[in-house]
Amino acid sequence: MPYDGQGGDVTRRILHVDMDAFYASIEQRDNPGLRGRPVAVGRGSGRGVVAAASYEARVFGVRSALPSHMALERCPELVFVPPRFEVYRAVSAQIHAIFRQYTQLIQPLALDEAYLDVTERWEPYGSATAVAECIRRDIHDQTGLTASAGVSYNRFLAKLASGQRKPDGLFVIAPSQGEAFVADLPVEKFHGVGPATTRRMHGLGIYTGADLRSWTVPELRRHFGGSAQFYHDIARGLDHRPVEANRPRKSLGTETTFAHDVADWDRLSATLKAIVRKLAEGCGQKRIAGKTVTLKLRYAGFQTVTRARSAPFPVAEEAVLRQMALELLWSFFPLEKPVRLLGLTISSLVPCGEGALPVQMGLFESQA
Repeated sequence: MPYDGQGGDVTRRILHVDMDAFYASIEQRDNPGLRGRPVAVGRGSGRGVVAAASYEARVFGVRSALPSHMALERCPELVFVPPRFEVYRAVSAQIHAIFRQYTQLIQPLALDEAYLDVTERWEPYGSATAVAECIRRDIHDQTGLTASAGVSYNRFLAKLASGQRKPDGLFVIAPSQGEAFVADLPVEKFHGVGPATTRRMHGLGIYTGADLRSWTVPELRRHFGGSAQFYHDIARGLDHRPVEANRPRKSLGTETTFAHDVADWDRLSATLKAIVRKLAEGCGQKRIAGKTVTLKLRYAGFQTVTRARSAPFPVAEEAVLRQMALELLWSFFPLEKPVRLLGLTISSLVPCGEGALPVQMGLFESQA
């Protein structure tokens, strides 16, 4: 079995399939009047933000998470449509059914993208690239949508590859090309290197994969802690992470953005109770429970703060979650400033029945 000489197996065949402007493309598919026009999925007034943008809108700099008023400033002709998540989930289910025709080793990342390991399944098709082409064809034939795909010998490179020829493209990074491909790439393009890490790397004179490759693991560890080995490896085109089929969910959460900043307890607590109810329903539907509840507040000015509280056993009951959440909210009073967003997440998840017990009130452990 061939290796890359540094302990990395280059015989794996990994695909990253990413739908093109998924939400917006579905809206354009279902409403012919939107085709060819700049479209944003989201609320186009008040405190709305863009959930997704069509490629016609992206030309103007409209991107997901952009406040709606800024999106309209950049593109006055922008058409906002409300999200239809039940439709997006149904189309996602169609797409994953197509994936399962080619492999059972599927790791979803979101409704619109996933890793697929076709190492054991590519031979009948001639190559992993041919498998990717078949999947893209089936998606188009069955949903009317386009997908881009990356093909490589590990997850990191497959995801990089899928973004090279969007939309409706296919790109392959062969084992002989991986290290050279990464060498010329700006570190901000690396999946797994976010804006904060990019700034730290730039401050250290690390701008490209080649720059990153010149650093040893001990040197990287002094600046990046536990991520040092990962950064060391990806700079060499290596990624040992397997495609994790049926990967356990790590957290579940929901949030609300207010039309106007809110500072009074009654309004915030009422909103939080509604969020808790929705979160509890989600836990019930997915049959999961969790030990840690995290409250997120975003103040006017976009400063974001969080506080967490843990129970001794996994919980999912609405009453317990509500008291944990309200105690966390009260800990922020008096407020530093009015609140524009309120969110709640439950983590340290287990399937219901695995230690999920009722919890006596007042036994929660704070985590500032």
